[in-house]
Amino acid sequence: MIRKKVPRYFTLRIYLVSSLLYLLLVLPFAGYIVLQNLPSLIDKKQDLLSGYTGKDTISDLSLDTLASEVSKELDSGVYFKTDAGGLTITVGEPDKNKNNTLTGQADNASSSLGKSLNMMLTMLLISTIIGYALNYPLKRYFNRKRKGKIISEKLNRFTRKMILKVPAANLIILGSGYLVTHVTMLMKLYFPKTEQSILNENLFASFFYISLFSSILTLLFVYFWEKHRVHIRYLEHVFSPSELYRRIFRLKNSRLINRFWISSAMTTLLPLTIVLAYLVLSITKIKDLGIQNITKEQLNILLGHYATIPGSFNLDSADSGFENLFFFNAIDSFIMFLGIGVGIFVAFIYIILFIKWTTQDIIIPVNELLYNMQKTGEGKTTHFTLVRTNDEIGHLAEGFNIMSGKISDYIDNISRTKEAYYRFVPKQFLDFLGKTSIEEVTLGDQVQQEMSVLFTDIRSFTTISEQMTPKENFDFLNQYLGKMEPVISRNHGFVDKYIGDSIMALFPGKVEDAIDAAIEMRAALTEFNNELSMAGKQTIDSGIGLHTGNLMLGIVGGYGRMDGTVVSDAVNLASRIEGLTKIYGSSIIISQDTLIKLEDPNRYLYRFIDVVKVKGKNEAVYIFEILDGDPEYIKNLKIETKARFGKAIQLYKNKNFAESLYNFEEIIAINPDDLASWLYIERCKNILAHGLPSDWDGVETMRSKF
Repeated sequence: MIRKKVPRYFTLRIYLVSSLLYLLLVLPFAGYIVLQNLPSLIDKKQDLLSGYTGKDTISDLSLDTLASEVSKELDSGVYFKTDAGGLTITVGEPDKNKNNTLTGQADNASSSLGKSLNMMLTMLLISTIIGYALNYPLKRYFNRKRKGKIISEKLNRFTRKMILKVPAANLIILGSGYLVTHVTMLMKLYFPKTEQSILNENLFASFFYISLFSSILTLLFVYFWEKHRVHIRYLEHVFSPSELYRRIFRLKNSRLINRFWISSAMTTLLPLTIVLAYLVLSITKIKDLGIQNITKEQLNILLGHYATIPGSFNLDSADSGFENLFFFNAIDSFIMFLGIGVGIFVAFIYIILFIKWTTQDIIIPVNELLYNMQKTGEGKTTHFTLVRTNDEIGHLAEGFNIMSGKISDYIDNISRTKEAYYRFVPKQFLDFLGKTSIEEVTLGDQVQQEMSVLFTDIRSFTTISEQMTPKENFDFLNQYLGKMEPVISRNHGFVDKYIGDSIMALFPGKVEDAIDAAIEMRAALTEFNNELSMAGKQTIDSGIGLHTGNLMLGIVGGYGRMDGTVVSDAVNLASRIEGLTKIYGSSIIISQDTLIKLEDPNRYLYRFIDVVKVKGKNEAVYIFEILDGDPEYIKNLKIETKARFGKAIQLYKNKNFAESLYNFEEIIAINPDDLASWLYIERCKNILAHGLPSDWDGVETMRSKF
């Protein structure tokens, strides 16, 4: 599996973005609450006009003047009071003996909100610092990994230990700041140090619940963002693929349905909650206006055509119920739409990110799983997928990996079985029959093909084997055959069968492949004899016969026992030629059909030996000796006497036996180990002594199979 590019590790980004989203949720609500309660706050400020005394007074102030002066109250030292004579202004100090609780209450509202907000920002800053300290080693790990630098074992262990705990750790760190702030706010709300008005209490309570709601959304945002990055971006760069083929999560199994519920809540309930909150906050009840009586015209404005419904409201009755009506005034409506717009913008950010995380957490593992399933289905090799989640998809991925492992074991077992089959029935044999596996072979399958057939046999093996136990015979043969079989395979041939100490091999390609194999087998035999000599054992010799012709490959036998074999006269002839190596003392003998199929006969050193009729054949066969398989010194002597040997054979075929005998004796004087020359010497002497048979035609007829 191709590993992805190492990603950047997010630390401050997650904290800062989540804090910004918290503020975007809280501040519009808080501002809206303050603006909505501003008239009531101003009314309470006006109560400051009572409770003060002074030296200079001004009567009958207009409301405009009063409003202007109230704004200067705290800066100018101007205080107000009311009495039976009307409204007066007093310049001087307030009456220290009077209880100014209304002033404190008015100031407590803004002070409590400000202190709570400042505390929240402070706790967010502290949480960010602590979170950065915790995440810094992981950030350093990914930075070094991305730059290809060496990672210490200590840092690697810490990262492996903490990476799965990071989402919960960041949730706890950030949640601790929110928890401390909201516990403090809750204590102020339910256990105030000073008496608060109902207005101030409601104002602070509204801010508390809005802040609590926003902090929960922020914590969910942080947790799922971090969890998404850990599972989709970080895991495969911390753990090896083999480790991720199974679930490494120690937490309780999660479920997709829970993720969908959370995603639905964040993408659907969040914007709806924001809209509903602003709608509720924008409601103004008629009784809050202090109207004691309402006219029919006012009722028509409030209810429209619904006011005409009989019995809906009875203005003459004390229980008319109009004071329970509510409406949206122009300013509230404007602020409501503005707040809803900001809330929807924040909700839109949540929706985009949560949909992205949810879909990627599902689609990426599923696509990886489908890709590996497809590759495994192609049968090229077994693919495994990474287990990124702890839900049903993680279960599915882990189950697929378990299945893939079993498939891999099964394929390996099948492959080993096929390899074992190929040791008994060569794959090339099946290829010629047009079969892809041994299961497709049926009795009677056959095909005709031109091939070169190689036979080789250990000379005098019966005598050698008599000196060994049965086990030693088996070990010896396996050692010898183990040297020869690879040579045949390297030269594009395959062993058709072993017959005791004999090998029958087929070469479907060029004739040169068969001759090259024969030469290399002779070299391998020399190495084998060296090993035997070093072990103090008797050395061996072998002969190789080659013939090229049409063969019939097929399946013979019965349904209970079948075997692949080659049926052809060419096979019999190759076997007979191998037997001739014992008579002529040659290492390698080939037929004329093999020689004429060579692309470049001059590539090999060879000499003509004889024309023979082997047992079971009526046609004469020209046979040739390949000198490249002989030991070096014998090969050089045969090359030196090749011309004289050819001349001597020609004299023999022309019935000039005395002259032929002379030339063969000259060859023996140079090369006493030339057994073919010794054979011709015996023939010449026999003819000279007993006369030439009447049916002699120069063709030597072999009476036995050798």
